[in-house]
Amino acid sequence: MIEITGTIINYYFHCKRQCWLFANKINLEDNSELVKIGKEIHKNELESQNNSEISINNVKVDKITKTHLIEIKKSDADFQAARWQLIYYLSKLEEVGIKRKGKLIFKEKNKLDRKVHEVQFTNDLRIELQGIIKDVRELIESEKPDEPTKTSKCKKCAYYEFCIC
Repeated sequence: MIEITGTIINYYFHCKRQCWLFANKINLEDNSELVKIGKEIHKNELESQNNSEISINNVKVDKITKTHLIEIKKSDADFQAARWQLIYYLSKLEEVGIKRKGKLIFKEKNKLDRKVHEVQFTNDLRIELQGIIKDVRELIESEKPDEPTKTSKCKKCAYYEFCIC
């Protein structure tokens, strides 16, 4: 059984094909300049801070404070994907007895009106997440990925060359 991670949840919302490929160990991200830029921003942001990059089971969170679990993203290009990744992390922390609010911090604000967004992990979100996890599991355990669908965000994807060929 494939272990679901926050990245897999993010990719499920971003692109079902990318989600399947990544979950099934087809990783093309090491060759992507945009991924490298995002990792460098992430590294620089967290380097000087305490309580950064904490691992609990299969969850690696960017930062945790007394009140918040903080997830830092390069840009707000796919807010819903980042938001559900954060919600997944909040649920995994709650499973081990750590209750926090969530905070998304975007280094680049392109589509949204602000760079910081808070998420309160509610029972409604918990129930919705259970359905999402079920759908993700069905997707990633299927025999093959969805056929590529070309959208405007494809050109920035690490899997672009793989999907268009």
